[in-house]
Amino acid sequence: MGFLFKKKPTILYIKPEFASKRASAMEVVVSAPGKVLITGGYLVLERPNAGIVLSTTARFYAIVRPIYDEIKPDSWAWAWADVKVTSPQLSREASYKLSLKNCTLQCTSSRESTNPFVEQAIQYCVAACKVVITEKEKKDAFDKLLLQGLDITILGSNDFYSYRSQIEQRGLPLTPEALASLPPFSSITFNTGDTHSGTKPEVAKTGLGSSAAMTTSVVASLLHYLGAVSIPFPGKQYSENGNRINNGLDLVHSIAQSAHCIAQGKIGSGFDVSSAVYGSQKYVRFSPQVLSSTQDSSWRRLPEMVSDVLKQKWDHENKPFSLPPLLTLLLGEPGTGGSSTPSMVGSVKKWQNSDPTNSQEIWQKLADANSLLELQLKNLNKHSQEHYDSYKHVISVCSRLPHNKWIEMVSDQIGDSIVKSLLDTREVFLQIRHFLREMGKAAGVPIEPELQTQILDLTMDTEGVLFTGVPGAGGFDAVFAVVLGDAHHNPIISTWTTRGVLPLLVGENPNGVCLENGDPRARDVSSAISSININ
Repeated sequence: MGFLFKKKPTILYIKPEFASKRASAMEVVVSAPGKVLITGGYLVLERPNAGIVLSTTARFYAIVRPIYDEIKPDSWAWAWADVKVTSPQLSREASYKLSLKNCTLQCTSSRESTNPFVEQAIQYCVAACKVVITEKEKKDAFDKLLLQGLDITILGSNDFYSYRSQIEQRGLPLTPEALASLPPFSSITFNTGDTHSGTKPEVAKTGLGSSAAMTTSVVASLLHYLGAVSIPFPGKQYSENGNRINNGLDLVHSIAQSAHCIAQGKIGSGFDVSSAVYGSQKYVRFSPQVLSSTQDSSWRRLPEMVSDVLKQKWDHENKPFSLPPLLTLLLGEPGTGGSSTPSMVGSVKKWQNSDPTNSQEIWQKLADANSLLELQLKNLNKHSQEHYDSYKHVISVCSRLPHNKWIEMVSDQIGDSIVKSLLDTREVFLQIRHFLREMGKAAGVPIEPELQTQILDLTMDTEGVLFTGVPGAGGFDAVFAVVLGDAHHNPIISTWTTRGVLPLLVGENPNGVCLENGDPRARDVSSAISSININ
């Protein structure tokens, strides 16, 4: 992207694939993060149960630019606009005609290259713009942008996908260094498809909510590009008093939730989309009735349906929430095969209906433990605010010791109070794991499989580990740990690698959707160029 290098005469060093991409003043790049649900698995499906969901450094990027620099004089009479969607990591490109009247897409390329989440995001965004953009000047600009065509490129951070097989094929160890050696936005490996049933091969993922992050990035980039919202740059999401600045994010959320639910064929809890929009948070789901009008669209045009959705009272909660200072989130990929979240959720619901008394008892105990963990994390935040030097010292010392040695290393009242909060936090999370295992056993689903339990118990005994578990609905997809201090200098790395768990590079980042300075692929080129000394 040439515009990133206006002050650099070294533009000749740009990789060939970027040299052909001319800078455009109309280009918009927006990113949205992946997620890790550390509490609230299953419970978050029902109001008013809350879940703590952390947004991550893994992000999806959507790049929107016009297909045509100019439009023909007679283009205002056209009924269709061109749309192109490119996914370089999948080596896929899809082309469409967009109905300017109904806001619907007709595919003009192979359906093998299409993505239902992207298609619904585009349709719902254009329909939303027709509803919310009413000023004549903005409406004229919106119409012109559509007639110039929409060229959309989608990129996902490596963290969303499993590159375990590539690392093993290269004979490399399962270490963060081996994972970091892969180029950014590497090509993605597909699982083997079922050719007899005609199903598409699936992408091997790490469970960070790729579909929600992708949908949100496309929605936010289009709404910004077409003039309906103003997405903030990183660090601009909050005011000086700590309140979240909206900047149209509620519109992004409503449209992203709608598109995501339609694409996946059901109204889910929505925590993954909410964290992609707003960032790390304490989440309570919206009432499903909010999206009831999207479930039967056979008799309504899309703009009318979207207008109805936007008029609804969205009653979700998304209070900002992040880990206390100097605590680090680390994720690992066990490599034991993925799990079907819808199937597991279905089994848990079946168990609830067949055994309401026992299920309600476990459900309530788990909800109480989740609330207690939130309280303990808030206590640690309070300690860090009121006694930061003592807090920092305790975290530093305890990060090098197993938990049963922590209390021996402090001799003052403040330090003792901080250590007690750390130990109480550990104990609460052990209770959460216990109740999740009970739920899984009763429902007949592997929420915390035995293989995961062995790894988690070993991890809990590792120096500097506060707590560890299986995120979201559990299963075999991933394990996570919250550690004291810098995770990449923690023995947990060797603990995991010796047990066949690949430590991922992803961590927590509380920011939600945000505007980017340019194509993230060119950013890596820029970094490389700036490191070159020319005499």
